[in-house]
Amino acid sequence: MKYYVVIPAHNEAKFIAQTLQSLLDQTQVPDKIVVVNDHSTDETETIVNSFLQKNGTLQLVNNFSDATHLPGSKVIRAFQKGLETLDQDYDFIVKLDADLILPTTYFETIISLFKKDDAIGMAGGFAYIEQNDAWILENLTDKDHIRGAFKAYRKKCFQQIGGLKPAMGWDTVDELLAKFYGWKVVTDETLQVKHLKPTGANYNKTARFKQGEAFYSLGYGFLITTIASAKLAMRKKKPLLFLDYIRGFCQAKFTKKPLLVSKEQARFIRHYRWTKIKSKISS
Repeated sequence: MKYYVVIPAHNEAKFIAQTLQSLLDQTQVPDKIVVVNDHSTDETETIVNSFLQKNGTLQLVNNFSDATHLPGSKVIRAFQKGLETLDQDYDFIVKLDADLILPTTYFETIISLFKKDDAIGMAGGFAYIEQNDAWILENLTDKDHIRGAFKAYRKKCFQQIGGLKPAMGWDTVDELLAKFYGWKVVTDETLQVKHLKPTGANYNKTARFKQGEAFYSLGYGFLITTIASAKLAMRKKKPLLFLDYIRGFCQAKFTKKPLLVSKEQARFIRHYRWTKIKSKISS
């Protein structure tokens, strides 16, 4: 199977060389790799150029966006910039962060998953972070969710969900829409990805309400948002984030922020979320 990788990169000089090397060391190397240098002010571009001289599958695209690093819109607009440079001759497309080290068999395993089941629309592994000289699971989400840092999409699924939404919550709505259209979302626990920079490490204070806005834009409703906010705040070990998330939700509702999904899709999402909540309570 042919696959293309798009890497949005904003000031990733510290890590991007390790990410690119882990891609080139894959047992199944990508057919094309596009790095979108998104308004970096460090040596990101220079480092990527040094790899360009070694590998013909790699290309660099410079993007001059707002320098403010907010979750969602900035990274996906950079991803879209890279996607525009690619043809459609691929079996699956990958959105990858620039601060990862992938196991060498990562994409060999992803290919195997896609080949085994044509109903699989998305696949990925798990993020691990370093603590006290050991790599431990970055436990911010359920194990049936693929982290936005390393998402692989079968082309037909990617096209059916309408690509990626340039908004906070893009890496949740993509999976929910995939399920809406009948696709399977599969994770593989053997694929342990080293995440070199903690999630959200560079987000500024203006981003703290964005998660609540995202819950609103996904069509969750207040009760599901309350449960999801409490759960996420506790996983991050910052209970007061719960209040920020609820405030963000209320602000989005008051200003009538547009949803990322249709009314029909929102109903499906609420039903899906309630089904999962009831399943966990009963178990």
